[in-house]
Amino acid sequence: MRVSQQMLFNTYVSNMNRSLTDLVETNIQSQTQKKVNKPSDDPVGMARILDHRETLATVKQYRDNVDTAKGWLSLSDSTLTQVSTILTRAKELAEQGASGTLQEENREQISYEARQLFQQLVALANTEYEGKSIYAGHKVNENAFAEKLWMTSNDANVSSRNFTITGNADTTIVVQFLESGDIGGPDDIDYRYSKDGGKTFITKTLTSPDTQLDLDGVTMDFDLGTPAANIPVVANDPDNTNDTSGTWMWVRPTAQYMGDDADDINVVGLNTNFPAADVSADGSFTENVVVRIDSTTGAIDDEITYSYSSDGGVTWNEGNVKPLDAGATSAVLPLPGGTFTLVDNGGTLTNGAEFLIHPDSAAMDVQIQENEFVQINDIGKDLFGGIYKKPGDSGASVVFNGNSMLLGDGAGTTQNMFETMGNLVAFLETNNQSGVQQCLENLNESQKHVLTRAADVGGRENRLAVADQVLSSLELNEKDRISHIEDVDVGELMTKLSQQQIVYEAVLKSSSMIMKMNLLNYV
Repeated sequence: MRVSQQMLFNTYVSNMNRSLTDLVETNIQSQTQKKVNKPSDDPVGMARILDHRETLATVKQYRDNVDTAKGWLSLSDSTLTQVSTILTRAKELAEQGASGTLQEENREQISYEARQLFQQLVALANTEYEGKSIYAGHKVNENAFAEKLWMTSNDANVSSRNFTITGNADTTIVVQFLESGDIGGPDDIDYRYSKDGGKTFITKTLTSPDTQLDLDGVTMDFDLGTPAANIPVVANDPDNTNDTSGTWMWVRPTAQYMGDDADDINVVGLNTNFPAADVSADGSFTENVVVRIDSTTGAIDDEITYSYSSDGGVTWNEGNVKPLDAGATSAVLPLPGGTFTLVDNGGTLTNGAEFLIHPDSAAMDVQIQENEFVQINDIGKDLFGGIYKKPGDSGASVVFNGNSMLLGDGAGTTQNMFETMGNLVAFLETNNQSGVQQCLENLNESQKHVLTRAADVGGRENRLAVADQVLSSLELNEKDRISHIEDVDVGELMTKLSQQQIVYEAVLKSSSMIMKMNLLNYV
């Protein structure tokens, strides 16, 4: 076969291009230090690399979440430590004020520091992390607490009724009734009040049937309720400020919780006319649940077949049966996290009726691993107490067990820190030794509760530390897997690069020599 010059040239160019391509690819690997730079280098390897990178990105996000959670919980931990320190100081002041050896002016002197401690506690309860309140539930852009005036009485008939107080006062206002009677009743009632701890009094008259006490810059309006029920008050001896046989009231500072709560479980009817007042849910639901009635005769005591969904109706757990219970006036349907109850008050239950169970939520959870979450905030009213007006309610109420608005026998103890501190300020400012003694016991309970909640925060911090260690190991493992697949062996690469460079130079040299050969050289 005759070999033409064109054939030789094409062969030379092909060999040179192939050698140059191999050399360039190896050079790229040496520059990137990776043997897989594009899918064609290793299709299977590239798929594995992308999978590991996705996992690595998820792990990094989890670690970011852990870092954020550490910030929130660390700040909460230090805040609760400061709160406990202040309560310790408040107990010292209460112990001094409860002593029978102190005079009126001594308790007044102590009251100045007590009021400052109260205000410092409010400031700590409004602690923010990166501009977000850590104790206000989901209302992170608002302060968790606001200072407000509230009332304590030695008369349960008064302290148990709803009331509103408007205005501001720098000191406690003590109120004494000079005549027995009924607030809202047919007769006028004389009362007097003092803004200087009982040294001087101003007398006024509550005109029938008014329910509002005028305290010069502060008003207290009582709610008689529906149906209206008058509020009985008992007169005190005007010449004896230690007379506790009648009705006394102390208008003093407290803190109102402005955040949201996780107290109630709401039920909303869908595709049904069944009365909303006749359905309820109980338990510890952590997410919305939809209940669907699949089969019923309409009678509550008859067999009911139902389904439920925790993902908004995308998937259903079907075939659940509430058995026949002849004569029963209610039907209780078991669900994950609690129960759903229908009461027979004349409503008609139909097939296809749906009910949405929606629990109130105030917790902020961050995901730290797959299917693992940790709460980073706390609900202020459950921690520090105070008073709380739930949206839609007619009036604020004291939260926590025990009635901190009642002084004397039957008052009990309370963990409500803000109410206790408010009372301590009031009783110190008005020289009430027995009231200070009651506050001392309540301060012990409040501090125990704060320390218990601090331990809970510490437990979550420890959990984050363990999770961070696990995530660190996972991140290292994923990086190692990716490196094993895509990173190049530098020693092997340098050897390969040298070999390909020699081959390319040999191709160039041999091609040059052959191209110079010609028959005319031998003629």
